[in-house]
Amino acid sequence: MSDWVEIHRGEEPLIVSFPHTGSDIPAEIEARMASPWLARKDADWHVEKLYDFAAARGATTVRTPFSRSVIDVNRDPSGASLYPDQATTGLCPVETFDGEQLYRDGEEPNEAEIAVRRAQWFDPYHTAISAEIERLRTAHSQVVLYDAHSIRSRIGRLFDGELPHLNIGSFDGTSCAPELTATVEEPCAASAFSHVLNGRFRGGWTTRHYGAPDSGIHAIQMELACRGYLDEPLEAKPENWPADYDPGRAAPMCALLAKILDACLTYARSTP
Repeated sequence: MSDWVEIHRGEEPLIVSFPHTGSDIPAEIEARMASPWLARKDADWHVEKLYDFAAARGATTVRTPFSRSVIDVNRDPSGASLYPDQATTGLCPVETFDGEQLYRDGEEPNEAEIAVRRAQWFDPYHTAISAEIERLRTAHSQVVLYDAHSIRSRIGRLFDGELPHLNIGSFDGTSCAPELTATVEEPCAASAFSHVLNGRFRGGWTTRHYGAPDSGIHAIQMELACRGYLDEPLEAKPENWPADYDPGRAAPMCALLAKILDACLTYARSTP
C-alpha cells in the first residue's frame, strides 16, 4: 500500500473503488491553483462514508485520498474524451465541471508534468485494482467491480435539468452481464429514489477498461446525485459546499446501497 492508494482486502468477490472521494493536493500544485475551494469543488463528497458497511460484508475497497484535480484516475490515460461532443474534464483537469479555471494563468500542467503525475498517482491506483481483481479471481469464477461516485444534481454545463438520484452505468451493456444490471436495478426501482440506466453517465474509464463479462469480470458504475444523501444547495458556493455529512440524513440512501451491494454479491456468488 502506498500513501496514495488505500486498500482494504476482503475475500468476497466484490471490489468497491472510490476514485474521486479524495481532497488532498500536494502543496506545490495547490500553490499554482486559482482557488483551493475550486480545486476541491467537484470531489465525490462523503461517498466513502455511504459505503462504510462494505468491508463488513467482505468486500475489497480501493481508494485514493488525492483530489481529482491532481489527476483523475477515472479518465482515459491517453487523454481521449470518454464523452465525445459533450463537456467533460480531462486526465489532469484545468477547469471545474462548471467551466471555472483551476490554475492561475500560465500555471497549467504541460504534457511532461501530466506524464509524471500519471506515473506517480494514476498507474499505482490501477495497478492496485488489477492486482485485487487477479487475487479474487483465484478464488472466485466471477468478480464484480463496483465504481462508486457522486455528483451535484444540477450542473448545466454537463447536463440539462436535474439528474436522477441513481445513475447506473454499464457502458451500454458491455461492461457487465445483463443479469447483474438487472439485479442492481431491482432495489433501485423498488426504492423512493429515481434511477436511470446508461443515461448521462454510462461508466467511466474504470468501468470500460476492466469490464470483461465473458472473462468473469463485471464492472458497473453508480453515480449518485448528491441530494439523495445530503442537503445539497441550489448553487455551490464556498460558504455552503461541501455540505456536512449527516448519518441520519444519509440513512435511507445507505440502506439502499447496502441492498445494491448485497445484490452484487449474490450475483457473483451464484454464478458458476
